[in-house]
Amino acid sequence: QVQLVESGGGLVQAGGSLRLSCAASKRPFSPLTMGWFRQCPGKEREFVSAISWSGRNTLYADSVKGRFTISRDNNKNTVYLQMNSLKPEDTAVYYCAATRKAIGAGGYEYWGQGTQVTVSS
Repeated sequence: QVQLVESGGGLVQAGGSLRLSCAASKRPFSPLTMGWFRQCPGKEREFVSAISWSGRNTLYADSVKGRFTISRDNNKNTVYLQMNSLKPEDTAVYYCAATRKAIGAGGYEYWGQGTQVTVSS
C-alpha cells in the first residue's frame, strides 16, 4: 500500500508561482511512476504531468507545457510540481498519483487527498 500526501497548494495571483510536493510512504519509492492530476469544480479530473521512476522521462498536458515542471527526489520519496506563470484556469484541486506501470501507461493505483490551488486574476 502506498500513501501519498500533497502539500504546497494555496492562493496566488495570476503570473505567480507555486510548488506542490507529494510525499510517498512506500519504500522503495523509485519503482513508481508518479503523476499529477487536477480537477476543477464540475469537471472531470484531468492529467497534468507524469515522471518516470528514473526521472529521465516526463509528460505534460499541452495546457501546462512550458509553465510547469515535474521532478522527483527518490532519496526523499517525494515528487514535485513547480508551477510558474499561473493562470486563473489553473485553479483546481491537484492530486498526486502513483502507478507501478511505465510512464504513459496510465493505471494509477494510488492517490493523494488533493491540495487546492487557487489563482486569482
